[in-house]
Amino acid sequence: MKGVIIAGTGSGVGKTTLTAGILSSLSKRMKVQAFKVGPDFIDPMYHTAATGRFSRNLDSFMMDDQVIRNVVGYNSKDADICVVEGVRGLYEGFSGDSDLGSTAHIAKILGLPVVLVVDAGSLTRSAAAIVNGFKDFDPDVKVAGVILNKVSGPQHTDKLDVAMGRYCPGIRVLGKIRKDPGVTLGQRHLGLHTIKSFDAETAQGLEAVGDAVDLDGLVGLAEDFSVDLPDSSPFHSDDAHAKVAVPMDTAFSFYYRDNLDCLSASGLEPVYFDAVGGEPLPDADMAYLGGGYPELHAPEISANRDFLEGLSCMASEGKPIYGECGGLMTMCRSLETADGSVHGMAEVLDARTVFTNKRHGPTYAIAEATPANPFFTGRVKGHEYHYSDTYPSSNPVYGFDVLRGAGIADKKDGLVSGSCMGAYMHQHALSMGDWAKGFRKSLVRYDEHIRWR
Repeated sequence: MKGVIIAGTGSGVGKTTLTAGILSSLSKRMKVQAFKVGPDFIDPMYHTAATGRFSRNLDSFMMDDQVIRNVVGYNSKDADICVVEGVRGLYEGFSGDSDLGSTAHIAKILGLPVVLVVDAGSLTRSAAAIVNGFKDFDPDVKVAGVILNKVSGPQHTDKLDVAMGRYCPGIRVLGKIRKDPGVTLGQRHLGLHTIKSFDAETAQGLEAVGDAVDLDGLVGLAEDFSVDLPDSSPFHSDDAHAKVAVPMDTAFSFYYRDNLDCLSASGLEPVYFDAVGGEPLPDADMAYLGGGYPELHAPEISANRDFLEGLSCMASEGKPIYGECGGLMTMCRSLETADGSVHGMAEVLDARTVFTNKRHGPTYAIAEATPANPFFTGRVKGHEYHYSDTYPSSNPVYGFDVLRGAGIADKKDGLVSGSCMGAYMHQHALSMGDWAKGFRKSLVRYDEHIRWR
């Protein structure tokens, strides 16, 4: 497999815009498989739109090294090249003295070269110093190329050419991108806008960015560092023969693609529907409610009584419901938005959620499942990032004791009601051997006609 990693010197250097542009331009010439380092839902949406292939997350905090290699090999086996977008700065990770969770860790696991994106605004020789500093910081990380972003004009370009040629002779300069405030991806409180706002004008602008990169040089760099990776399926296979209702719309879109594929491999077929658009809850054996922006669509969700009452009926029948973050909010009695409006929700959980200006995360989370947890046992890893607080009624039952992270309250997460649980923590299916096992067990517990191994 041949591939490259697009890393940044830090956040805000234009890494995501450049990666989306490169993916868009490259995909006109070959099959490109994209990946994103870290716990991110939105960047992979742009990758998927640019390539026509589902982007995948790589996270060395939640996933073992061999699993990461397997994910890349499996998803890239029919592609011509893989492109991995990093997270934050190249060396930022779980702690200040370890590369766990960092882009650098992923680069070393995969053995792929790094193309470093540098904000070169107002810099000339200093840009060369930055590149050399990143190159020499860890000799096991192969910093082999650079893209200089936010270049102001011909004079700036000439000085950068001289500086890079003099001080960084072993680094390929793959692009000098002119500063253009009009070509960027907008921000929202949880990060970039979701793909629904990725309009044609933005796409065309990003293609122009990609075309400004030396794509032949980038492909050549990837070929210089071609690696062999395992390409068997990383998912546990089973034959549960059940259906899972999964809302997929502007409010519920934060799903790791591997989680959905894990369900399918286990025989739990996702049935997608548009809850915001008024579609009812499909006929299914359980529901999986992902995260997103329910607070921005609370009136539409509250008005979709077929969806909310369907969840309530599903819970009363003993069918499992699992919600993450936005899913948790929807499972509660009500959701209060930033303007103070209160909107009725599914009432599966006896709690209310209030959207606030207080940020929780982003942070990695570690939790220990309690005996009340209907789906998971032992220690689990995940991440959380939310701007809401959830207030349970008296005597709440929790499914997790939080060892790292905030959770819902008092270092607890995962409100439990019967066979239903909603948590702020997002999990990645490949952070454990058989993520769907607990779902299958919950199904067989309440429906003896569901088969599983």
